[in-house]
Amino acid sequence: MRVLLQRTKWAGVKTVVDQEPREVRVDRGLTGLVGFFREDAGLPGTRAWETMVGKILNLRIFPDENQRMNLSLADIQGDLLLVPQFTLYADCRKGRRPGFSDSMPGDKAQELFGSFVSRVEQSWDRVYAGFFGADMDVELCNWGPVTIMLDSRDFE
Repeated sequence: MRVLLQRTKWAGVKTVVDQEPREVRVDRGLTGLVGFFREDAGLPGTRAWETMVGKILNLRIFPDENQRMNLSLADIQGDLLLVPQFTLYADCRKGRRPGFSDSMPGDKAQELFGSFVSRVEQSWDRVYAGFFGADMDVELCNWGPVTIMLDSRDFE
Protein backbone atom coordinates (compact mmCIF):
# COMPACT_ATOMS: atom_id res chain seq x y z
CA MET A 1 0.00 0.00 0.00
CA ARG A 2 1.14 3.48 -0.78
CA VAL A 3 -0.19 6.69 0.68
CA LEU A 4 0.88 10.00 -0.80
CA LEU A 5 0.28 12.22 2.21
CA GLN A 6 -0.12 15.97 1.82
CA ARG A 7 -0.43 18.55 4.56
CA THR A 8 -3.38 20.69 3.48
CA LYS A 9 -5.09 23.92 4.51
CA TRP A 10 -8.27 22.57 2.90
CA ALA A 11 -9.21 19.82 0.46
CA GLY A 12 -12.18 18.33 -1.30
CA VAL A 13 -13.40 15.86 -3.88
CA LYS A 14 -16.35 16.19 -6.25
CA THR A 15 -17.93 13.55 -8.44
CA VAL A 16 -21.22 12.22 -9.73
CA VAL A 17 -22.51 8.92 -8.30
CA ASP A 18 -25.69 7.42 -9.77
CA GLN A 19 -26.36 10.73 -11.56
CA GLU A 20 -26.22 12.60 -8.24
CA PRO A 21 -23.49 15.19 -7.55
CA ARG A 22 -21.43 14.24 -4.49
CA GLU A 23 -18.88 16.33 -2.65
CA VAL A 24 -16.66 15.99 0.41
CA ARG A 25 -14.81 19.01 1.81
CA VAL A 26 -12.40 19.15 4.74
CA ASP A 27 -10.53 21.82 6.62
CA ARG A 28 -6.92 21.94 7.81
CA GLY A 29 -5.26 18.55 8.10
CA LEU A 30 -4.05 15.84 5.75
CA THR A 31 -5.07 14.48 2.39
CA GLY A 32 -3.90 10.96 1.61
CA LEU A 33 -4.02 9.45 -1.86
CA VAL A 34 -4.24 5.71 -1.20
CA GLY A 35 -3.24 2.94 -3.62
CA PHE A 36 -2.85 -0.81 -3.23
CA PHE A 37 -0.26 -3.18 -4.68
CA ARG A 38 -1.61 -6.29 -6.41
CA GLU A 39 -0.35 -8.49 -3.55
CA ASP A 40 -1.65 -6.40 -0.62
CA ALA A 41 -4.70 -8.58 0.17
CA GLY A 42 -3.10 -9.91 3.37
CA LEU A 43 -2.12 -6.48 4.65
CA PRO A 44 -5.01 -5.74 7.10
CA GLY A 45 -4.01 -6.39 10.69
CA THR A 46 -0.29 -6.67 9.96
CA ARG A 47 2.45 -4.61 11.53
CA ALA A 48 2.81 -2.66 8.25
CA TRP A 49 -0.94 -1.87 8.16
CA GLU A 50 -0.94 -0.62 11.74
CA THR A 51 2.26 1.35 11.17
CA MET A 52 0.69 3.12 8.18
CA VAL A 53 -2.28 4.14 10.34
CA GLY A 54 0.05 5.33 13.09
CA LYS A 55 2.25 7.31 10.72
CA ILE A 56 -0.71 9.11 9.15
CA LEU A 57 -2.11 10.14 12.52
CA ASN A 58 1.15 10.83 14.34
CA LEU A 59 3.77 12.16 11.91
CA ARG A 60 4.95 15.48 13.31
CA ILE A 61 4.57 17.59 10.17
CA PHE A 62 2.49 20.55 11.41
CA PRO A 63 4.09 23.75 12.70
CA ASP A 64 4.27 24.52 16.41
CA GLU A 65 4.38 28.04 17.90
CA ASN A 66 8.00 28.36 16.65
CA GLN A 67 7.04 27.27 13.11
CA ARG A 68 8.92 23.96 13.51
CA MET A 69 7.32 20.78 12.20
CA ASN A 70 6.61 19.40 15.64
CA LEU A 71 2.86 18.64 15.78
CA SER A 72 0.81 15.75 14.43
CA LEU A 73 -2.68 15.55 12.94
CA ALA A 74 -3.88 14.41 16.36
CA ASP A 75 -2.17 17.38 18.04
CA ILE A 76 -3.90 19.92 15.80
CA GLN A 77 -7.24 18.05 15.76
CA GLY A 78 -7.15 18.13 11.96
CA ASP A 79 -9.27 16.52 9.27
CA LEU A 80 -8.12 13.54 7.23
CA LEU A 81 -9.33 13.02 3.65
CA LEU A 82 -8.47 9.63 2.13
CA VAL A 83 -8.82 9.36 -1.65
CA PRO A 84 -8.49 6.07 -3.58
CA GLN A 85 -5.74 6.37 -6.21
CA PHE A 86 -4.78 3.25 -8.19
CA THR A 87 -2.25 5.21 -10.27
CA LEU A 88 0.21 5.27 -7.34
CA TYR A 89 1.47 1.94 -8.70
CA ALA A 90 1.91 3.16 -12.28
CA ASP A 91 4.86 1.57 -14.07
CA CYS A 92 6.50 4.12 -16.37
CA ARG A 93 9.73 2.26 -17.11
CA LYS A 94 8.80 1.37 -20.70
CA GLY A 95 7.27 3.53 -23.38
CA ARG A 96 5.09 6.55 -22.81
CA ARG A 97 1.90 4.92 -21.54
CA PRO A 98 1.98 3.88 -17.88
CA GLY A 99 1.18 0.29 -17.04
CA PHE A 100 -0.97 -0.60 -14.05
CA SER A 101 -0.34 -4.32 -13.65
CA ASP A 102 1.14 -3.66 -10.17
CA SER A 103 -2.12 -2.06 -8.99
CA MET A 104 -4.63 -4.25 -7.17
CA PRO A 105 -7.73 -5.09 -9.27
CA GLY A 106 -10.64 -2.74 -8.60
CA ASP A 107 -13.02 -5.00 -6.69
CA LYS A 108 -10.32 -6.15 -4.28
CA ALA A 109 -8.87 -2.64 -3.94
CA GLN A 110 -12.32 -1.22 -3.15
CA GLU A 111 -12.71 -3.71 -0.30
CA LEU A 112 -9.22 -2.96 1.00
CA PHE A 113 -9.76 0.81 0.77
CA GLY A 114 -12.98 0.45 2.77
CA SER A 115 -11.15 -1.65 5.37
CA PHE A 116 -8.38 0.93 5.62
CA VAL A 117 -10.81 3.82 6.06
CA SER A 118 -12.66 1.82 8.75
CA ARG A 119 -9.41 1.05 10.54
CA VAL A 120 -8.35 4.71 10.58
CA GLU A 121 -11.83 5.68 11.83
CA GLN A 122 -11.26 3.41 14.83
CA SER A 123 -8.41 5.72 15.87
CA TRP A 124 -9.61 9.07 14.57
CA ASP A 125 -13.09 10.58 14.32
CA ARG A 126 -12.39 13.19 11.63
CA VAL A 127 -11.89 10.85 8.67
CA TYR A 128 -13.51 11.47 5.29
CA ALA A 129 -13.22 9.43 2.10
CA GLY A 130 -13.30 9.98 -1.62
CA PHE A 131 -15.42 7.86 -3.95
CA PHE A 132 -13.93 4.58 -5.11
CA GLY A 133 -14.02 3.98 -8.86
CA ALA A 134 -15.39 7.43 -9.61
CA ASP A 135 -13.87 10.07 -11.85
CA MET A 136 -13.22 12.65 -9.13
CA ASP A 137 -12.14 16.25 -9.17
CA VAL A 138 -9.70 16.60 -6.30
CA GLU A 139 -8.90 20.07 -5.03
CA LEU A 140 -6.52 20.96 -2.24
CA CYS A 141 -4.27 23.64 -0.91
CA ASN A 142 -0.97 21.90 -0.13
CA TRP A 143 0.33 23.71 2.93
CA GLY A 144 4.08 24.19 2.84
CA PRO A 145 4.15 22.36 0.52
CA VAL A 146 4.60 19.19 2.55
CA THR A 147 4.19 15.92 0.63
CA ILE A 148 5.37 12.56 1.99
CA MET A 149 5.19 9.11 0.39
CA LEU A 150 4.47 6.22 2.75
CA ASP A 151 4.89 2.66 1.51
CA SER A 152 3.76 -0.31 3.60
CA ARG A 153 6.71 -2.37 2.32
CA ASP A 154 8.99 -0.03 4.27
CA PHE A 155 7.36 -1.24 7.50
CA GLU A 156 7.26 -5.03 7.00
